[in-house]
Amino acid sequence: MNGSFRIGEFAKLAGVTVRALHHYDRIGLLKPQRGSSGFRLYRLEDLERLEQIAALKFLGIPLREIKLLLKRGPLTLVDSLRVQREALAEKRRLIDRAVVAIEAAEKVIRSGQTTDASILRKIIEAIDMQPQENFMRKYYTDQAWLDKERIVHETPLEVWQKNIKAWRQLFAEIEAAIDLDPASESAQALTKRWLQLAETAHGGNEAVRAGNIEAWNDRPNWPREQQDKLLASFGLDLHDRAASMERFESVAKFLRRAISHKMRSHLPSLRALYGLEPTSSVALGDKQCD
Repeated sequence: MNGSFRIGEFAKLAGVTVRALHHYDRIGLLKPQRGSSGFRLYRLEDLERLEQIAALKFLGIPLREIKLLLKRGPLTLVDSLRVQREALAEKRRLIDRAVVAIEAAEKVIRSGQTTDASILRKIIEAIDMQPQENFMRKYYTDQAWLDKERIVHETPLEVWQKNIKAWRQLFAEIEAAIDLDPASESAQALTKRWLQLAETAHGGNEAVRAGNIEAWNDRPNWPREQQDKLLASFGLDLHDRAASMERFESVAKFLRRAISHKMRSHLPSLRALYGLEPTSSVALGDKQCD
């Protein structure tokens, strides 16, 4: 057979079903050659690719994303494996938390004491908590999520640190100017600086930008842990979470009002309004408000 296998032979060799191979062919994930009579012919190279597919599928990566990963080459594949490793480590951490909480409850019950409500609450929180990556992923297309992870991976640490410092400084300046008229030159200048900083979050990728905007607008529905990370990124105190959340939303309201005022001029787009480049990100401005 000169290293070629009919679909039944290949399925047996690879330990998969013929139905699975048909599906992979249909979606373009594993495309065999065609014989003179039109039947599928697989090679040993296809077996190697199938092993990669099986490994990535085992890690929980969707088939559509696997197709993109294998198409884009080994660097992207390595990045994806890193992301999956971190996701599995996060799952393990959450499971460990749940086990510790349950063990604590067992000790209390065995001692004959009344089970404290706080212990039960910790168990519920530990079991119910999901890794933030799984939650945030829903805001992005498969390709945008891959691009987002690539941007994060490729951006030097010192750049992230510089950006975080700039965000915190700007946040403090806006808080100090919270009562400014949104139409004022100062308020508009602060808003433009915010939008310019937001560009770093998507690296000029429009699909990532769209996901960022959708995620931002839905932040009241984020898991508590993800909301806390957002607050902490601006240097806000998590020990007084209610006050910190109020401070954050006050700044967000300031920006929305300033942008709303600016958009009343009916120029073509928000980017044009603030003189930003066509690829700039608008984390807050795409959602108008009162």
